Amino acid sequence: MPDHPSPPAPDPASDRRRLLFAFNCSLGFVLLLVVVAAMQARLPVAAMSVTPGTLAGLLGLLTAPLLHGSAAHLAANATALLILGTLAGSVYPRATVRALPLMWLGSGLGAWLLGEPGSHHLGASGVTHGLMFLVTTLGLLRRDRPSIAAGMIAMLFYGGSVLTVLPHGDGISWQSHLGGAIAGTVSALLFRRLDPLPPRKRYSWEIEEEEQALQAREEHDTFELPPPRDVPVLWRREDDDGRGQVLPFRPRPPRTPPD
Repeated sequence: MPDHPSPPAPDPASDRRRLLFAFNCSLGFVLLLVVVAAMQARLPVAAMSVTPGTLAGLLGLLTAPLLHGSAAHLAANATALLILGTLAGSVYPRATVRALPLMWLGSGLGAWLLGEPGSHHLGASGVTHGLMFLVTTLGLLRRDRPSIAAGMIAMLFYGGSVLTVLPHGDGISWQSHLGGAIAGTVSALLFRRLDPLPPRKRYSWEIEEEEQALQAREEHDTFELPPPRDVPVLWRREDDDGRGQVLPFRPRPPRTPPD
């Protein structure tokens, strides 16, 4: 084995396949939202949305992200799902699969716990906030190049969503945004080690420092004295039985001080 094995080379084809798969999954979910929006006039929207504080409103934890209040609402969430879903799924495929159920339920639970009684909360904006907080938090925790790049792209496009988790009176469900953001952050903390880190490029100065440290250790081991049992015996007495011999020394007579 070499002293300094080189890291595995990146596989561009595998990266493209993962990116394409994440985009297709995000696009498929967006198409599902479009189909549900086309059928929404025939659906019991009030029963399928999150109604805070009621047992019947708990059904919305499963169905509310599929509903939207208008075409503009659907278009905004669809764009965010395409960008953030592709980022999360391509950079963190394993973490994203496990985090999606938490973000889905967390957005509805936030609305159910914090929403005003009698209100109805719907839309996938809580999930998009969860994806944004998942990508940015993982970028801060992992700090490798793909993670930092994904976090910066997410903040560039949707950094303003950090403010929409705070209360504001414009009819937007900040409660579901807050629930999704908390779920995304918790998911990042729980699943940050599921996806392996990409191979890190090693620079020439790092290799030189490691070689110098290895050479210094070898020189130190060369000049260090071996243990006594490893020292070869060059000469041995013929009458030596291995037990050694005790030589008596007579004590000196005490010296008398001069007069």
